[in-house]
Amino acid sequence: MAVAHRLFRLFSPWTAEKNNLSSLLIRSLSSSSSHGPSLDPEIDLKEAAAELEKSSSSSPSSSPSKGRNFHWVFLGCPGVGKGTYASRLSTLLGVPHIATGDLVREELSSSGLLSSQLKELVNHGKLVPDEFIISLLSKRLEAGKEKGESGYILDGFPRTVTQAEILEGVINVDLVINLKLKEEALLAKCLGRRICSECGANYNVACIDIKGDDDSSPRMYMPPLLPPPNCESKLITRADDTEEVVKERLRVYNEMTQPVEEFYRKRGKLLEFELPGGIPQSWPRLLRALHLEDDKQSAIA
Repeated sequence: MAVAHRLFRLFSPWTAEKNNLSSLLIRSLSSSSSHGPSLDPEIDLKEAAAELEKSSSSSPSSSPSKGRNFHWVFLGCPGVGKGTYASRLSTLLGVPHIATGDLVREELSSSGLLSSQLKELVNHGKLVPDEFIISLLSKRLEAGKEKGESGYILDGFPRTVTQAEILEGVINVDLVINLKLKEEALLAKCLGRRICSECGANYNVACIDIKGDDDSSPRMYMPPLLPPPNCESKLITRADDTEEVVKERLRVYNEMTQPVEEFYRKRGKLLEFELPGGIPQSWPRLLRALHLEDDKQSAIA
């Protein structure tokens, strides 16, 4: 995958980057306000972007494609369901689902100074610095390149215009799917999230039932996604799934990520999709919006 090689050359080796990233996180934390740590607004990626553009024409080609060559991106507020629908489309289209949130959580589970500094940002609902996210992503794409992966569905990247510009510099994104959901439902979904500490499966204990604003606005009903008996006693809540942190994440998203929507809207690549309810209602409609068919949708909805 050419994009993996380009990003990897730009931000590798990973081990050499850790000292720089640690310094960046320290700067991010030191600029904290009464609301917790904030990101350094002076992050400068101009030299990185220039190097990326320079290397893109000379990068060796990747191995032959084993799957279908889709380059799709999922956007949407925290808790909207990007991972759920991106994962389903990944299976349907035969391309990997790469969630930067999962990459960050893997890094958080490791020990060391970098992990503890990153945890401070995440636990306060702040966006992770661009350099850190791109380094994690380049590492994942390089691993995929070695396995012969071709195409992908990105979930959680790009989250800033800078990230979008860098991504556009190395690959032609085919489609950007922007999932939308009422904020009331988003908050309930985030607070209802649970994870099995043993198998890692995701569940949601919230039962969302929101009446329409008027007679013409439909009611939204999203039943809970409850665990099987073997997972019930092992459910845990993510440390950052508190009401205060969730509201802060939504605020940060609206402030920093909505410009990314406009970035892709101007390029004619943005598909806006309002989720009408839970998976049984939303999945078939999303497939129709994408002009796709899933013969197994009745079994997995």
